[in-house]
Amino acid sequence: MPKIDVVVPCYNYGRFLNSCVGSVLGQSVDDLRILIIDDASTDDSLAVATALAGADPRVSVIAHPRNKGHIKTYNEGIAWASADYFLLLSADDLLVPGALERAVEIMDEHPDVVLTHGECIPWYDDQPLPAIPTKPGYTWTRHDLLGEICATASNLVPTPTAIGRTSVQKTLGGYRDSLPHSGDMEMWLRFAASGSIARIDAVQGIYRKHAHAMSNTYFATLVSDYTQRQQAFDSFFDEYADLLTNSRALRALATRTMARQGFRCGIGLIRRGYVSDGRQLVRAAVDDVLRHFFRAWRPAARRNSPPHAEPPAPRLPELTGAIAGAEARHCNHRHEL
Repeated sequence: MPKIDVVVPCYNYGRFLNSCVGSVLGQSVDDLRILIIDDASTDDSLAVATALAGADPRVSVIAHPRNKGHIKTYNEGIAWASADYFLLLSADDLLVPGALERAVEIMDEHPDVVLTHGECIPWYDDQPLPAIPTKPGYTWTRHDLLGEICATASNLVPTPTAIGRTSVQKTLGGYRDSLPHSGDMEMWLRFAASGSIARIDAVQGIYRKHAHAMSNTYFATLVSDYTQRQQAFDSFFDEYADLLTNSRALRALATRTMARQGFRCGIGLIRRGYVSDGRQLVRAAVDDVLRHFFRAWRPAARRNSPPHAEPPAPRLPELTGAIAGAEARHCNHRHEL
């Protein structure tokens, strides 16, 4: 049985496949398999993937006759995996030398560790490939990933670095169809509820950012991003509430953090002239706090429905205390408003 399986989903990323797969084949861990899943690409992805498979027996290819979307493709890769460890690596991302060896060493020696992750360097593909800092050896620590994600409402695990135990991955199941844009964060929450998480103090991967994707619609995605992250938390806590001793406190923490970010990011959008998007974020933040802390609250979209018995409306100090006066970590770190 191979030590690690790497699944490379690909849709119209043929121009990146050689470098992506090459970054895996060049690892110091030789006992590996790579599965490229081409999701009915219209470019030369399948031809490139077939050539890679012909050149190295560790590489195989599955070609979809029709596009299935990334969630079904990810889950197909999970079903295929049988090695001790598993990595889902996008066709436009890269591993750095030694990444697999570090993860395998940690999990081989520490059976309680179910997921490892490390630092990831962003790379705008119109710029030269960034230099990878080198240092002798590496360190790692177990950390409370579940608490940290709830405290920051951020995806703290760069996907190109997330190497997990295949047996745990299969027990947890696949990615949720209902979470096309936040399924990775919800997956890390499930891993964190299932065992120890190891954070490696070393660069493990390179995340490619496409320069052409930057546009004014970037700000509009903040609204959908907020909604998707909230849905990820709801999905996780709805399923794991009875399995966590502190689920209520963690869910309240996540709700407060999300509301603070939504409120402050929304105000930031309004100040920049994106009034409609900003108002949606502020409204969503207020609704989420009231929905969680005042059970009878009906969100804005349903307030015109026939009313049920409701408690008195919360006072302004209660709202401001719940949603204001906190850091804008997610806005500043992820969206660079």
